[in-house]
Amino acid sequence: MTLQTATATISPNQALWEKGDFTRLAATMRDSGTNFIKKTGVRVGDKVLDLGCGDGTTALPSARIGAEVTGIDIARNLVAAGNQRAAAENLQNCRFHHGDACNLASVADDSFDWVISVFGAMFAPRPADVAKEMVRVAKPGGRIVMGNWIAGDPTLIAQILKISGAYSPPPPEGFISPVRWGVEADVIQRFGEAGVTADQISFERETFIFDLTGTAEDFVGIFRDYYGPTMNAYAAAAANGKDADLEAELVDLFNRQNTSKEAGRMVLPATFLRVTVQV
Repeated sequence: MTLQTATATISPNQALWEKGDFTRLAATMRDSGTNFIKKTGVRVGDKVLDLGCGDGTTALPSARIGAEVTGIDIARNLVAAGNQRAAAENLQNCRFHHGDACNLASVADDSFDWVISVFGAMFAPRPADVAKEMVRVAKPGGRIVMGNWIAGDPTLIAQILKISGAYSPPPPEGFISPVRWGVEADVIQRFGEAGVTADQISFERETFIFDLTGTAEDFVGIFRDYYGPTMNAYAAAAANGKDADLEAELVDLFNRQNTSKEAGRMVLPATFLRVTVQV
């Protein structure tokens, strides 16, 4: 299998995710990534595609089980970080590549037992194309498993995106909110257009845990300085003299949602929709 490692131009989506350093946020969610993979049933020798893989929060746990893992991400800095993490653990069965979830043209049909995307492909701008590509590259009898943030959910990430959106310019015409991937009817429609029937799709609500030693201000600082969507919100807020207001709203959110009883530790749950598609 040959994979493209570069594109001629940088799309807005690529620029967004290369702008910061998502590894700083991913470091707070490693245990949840491992638990997510344990529940899938990935086995030794399975061929796994991790789409929108970041630096390997779910790709590396799959490789540790003994699966043959290919990670694809739009952000070249995260691809490099993932390969470094895999090399550090001598996981020769895990390789990361640069690519676009909307167009996996260099990936052959029927290639993978598992197509997994946890908070990754949901941010690609053309969701119908993403669904079609995931179905195309999955083997007959394989599974697609997604973890998607939920529109309007009261827990951490949906609220961060909601607050950030209130300080950001209106999205461009034709923009489709990524949290629509957390709406069951939308998921059924998108996979339906890719030839999957509703009875092949199941849903569960589960929780990812973000765990950080530090204060709410410290954790907000990670989002402010390293997470692309929040970085853009801060830039827009600062242009209007409202960056302090944005900061105060986020700190308040983090303090209210912190479940830790330990001083100097933040443990914040975030509900997501697990989507499982039997191909």
